[in-house]
Amino acid sequence: MTNYPVVAAWTAAAVTAALGLLHVGWAVSPRRSGGPGAAVPSGGDGKHVFVPGPLSTLAVAGALGVTAVATLSAAGILELPVGRGVTRVVAGLAAAAFALRAVGDFRYVGVFKRVVGTPFARWDTRLYTPLCAALAVLLAVSAV
Repeated sequence: MTNYPVVAAWTAAAVTAALGLLHVGWAVSPRRSGGPGAAVPSGGDGKHVFVPGPLSTLAVAGALGVTAVATLSAAGILELPVGRGVTRVVAGLAAAAFALRAVGDFRYVGVFKRVVGTPFARWDTRLYTPLCAALAVLLAVSAV
């Protein structure tokens, strides 16, 4: 019989760890990664809504790394000194954050975005929002 929380946890941890490493790469070498490009929302005028700096990009990378480790602990795969209850809360909060990101801000990101036709909006529709929704489900299953 398949242990779905363990499969979900491994999948979510692998994806969040990979995304964390991607963010480290962006923080260390933004020029080699092509700058914000399609990774940062832009308005209808083509100007980026914000341009994240290296520290904020590293903070996102750290949060993704913590999410990966907490998810493995929440599913009982990895034992941490803080206990499974804490890591289940962390995984649950991460699930909520990814679900909110999938829904979006009703302007630039998510299912209900109004600004469309930009490179970011196309990637958001095809990859970013579905990935966030899938991670929300995987993290929620891992946290239970």
